[in-house]
Amino acid sequence: MNGLPLGILIEAGVAVLLATTIGYCMILNVRLSRLRTDREQLQKMVTDLVGATDLAKQAISGLREAAEECDLTLSARLDAAERFTVDLAHHVNAGHAVMERISKITRAAGVTNETPPEGGDGRARDALERLSSMKPRGVAA
Repeated sequence: MNGLPLGILIEAGVAVLLATTIGYCMILNVRLSRLRTDREQLQKMVTDLVGATDLAKQAISGLREAAEECDLTLSARLDAAERFTVDLAHHVNAGHAVMERISKITRAAGVTNETPPEGGDGRARDALERLSSMKPRGVAA
C-alpha cells in the first residue's frame, strides 16, 4: 500500500460510515417528527369525526321523532277528512231527497207560470220552476 497505514484506511472507512449513519439519523429524525405531527392531526380528525357522528345520530333520532309525529298528525287529519266526506255525502243525499220532495209537492200543488206567488216579483216562482225541473244527480261517496 503506498505508504498509507492500514489503520488510517480503516478509520477513514469507519468515519465515512459514521457520517452516513449520522446523516441517515437526521433524515429519520425529520421523518419521525412529521409522523408525530401527522399522528396528532389524525387523532384530532378522529375526535372531530366521532363528534360529528354523535351529532348526526342525534339529528337522525330527531328527524325520526318528527316523522312519526307528522305521520300521526297526517293520519288524524285523513281520518277527519274521511269522516267529513261521509257526512257531506249524507248531507248531499239528504238535500237531493228534499229537492225531490219539494219538486213533487210543487207539481202536486199545480204551480204554473200563470200564477205568480203573492207579494213577489217573480223570483220565487222562477226558483220553484228550476227546482221542479231539476233532476237529482248521482253522489260520489
